[in-house]
Amino acid sequence: MAELKDFAEQLVNLTVKEVNELADILKEEYGIEPAAAAVAVAGGGGAAAEEAEEQSEFDVILKAPGGSKLAVVKLVKELTGLGLKDAKALVDGAPAPVKEGVAKDEAEALKAQLEEAGAEVELK
Repeated sequence: MAELKDFAEQLVNLTVKEVNELADILKEEYGIEPAAAAVAVAGGGGAAAEEAEEQSEFDVILKAPGGSKLAVVKLVKELTGLGLKDAKALVDGAPAPVKEGVAKDEAEALKAQLEEAGAEVELK
């Protein structure tokens, strides 16, 4: 999962020149015509600005467990429904998403609860 996130981040951060080179490689070596992807990445700046204004879904990202790691693990377990081992792995793997695609109110409530337990949290 982490490898896929890294790969996705690399794709998002490609320059227009690199996207064009990638498109050429995909077309020549694999027979894939990625014209729509090149347009989406090249025009991504405007879409990101619109999304920042009207964002309706947020990801709650645990940046660091803080000083009270045990309390944060227990809270993550409670909030996500994960088992203790999985909740501990999530906290140990920070920064990591606790919940993705949640409404603004829920995201802010989760952030407040986690910060109250001592964690560093970010909403994206």
